[in-house]
Amino acid sequence: MENFLKKSSWTDIITSFLFILLGMILMAKPEFVMSMISFFLGSICIIMGLLKGIDYFAYGKKENYLLALAIVSVVAGIVIMFCADTIASIFRILIAIWIVYNGIMNLQTTIVWKDYKSRLWLLTLILSITTIIAGVYILVTNGAMLQIVGGIISIYGIVNIIENTIFIKKIENYLD
Repeated sequence: MENFLKKSSWTDIITSFLFILLGMILMAKPEFVMSMISFFLGSICIIMGLLKGIDYFAYGKKENYLLALAIVSVVAGIVIMFCADTIASIFRILIAIWIVYNGIMNLQTTIVWKDYKSRLWLLTLILSITTIIAGVYILVTNGAMLQIVGGIISIYGIVNIIENTIFIKKIENYLD
């Protein structure tokens, strides 16, 4: 049992290193990652469209929805592949607006906490301002969302390596 748990933990550590590598790539080259994701998703849509087109002709042109689905899938794939920056920008702007809105709503909550003379008002104020700043940062920085996700993935990998290393060293204590 001990050998199995150690091997499993080492597998987790190797996987965590891969997560750290992915996180670092996301932080260093967010535009490259976005273009690769767009190319991959666009290719999948185009392939699905082509397959639906083949199905349409295989069924003797009786299933008209297959032709419509094929055309929509191919067009969507092309749009995803060649308009990735625009799609990512729209998504980034919507997320940033939502985060700023949330920060402003939390700022209003801060005023309520202060009126009730709660000790939480200062913490809420700091978190609200931080949220608004994060939203504005995402709004004005092109690759910010992927960089933040990359940072979170890297931190997860580091924490997981630490946890598994501790587990491997203390495994005998857990099995007794």
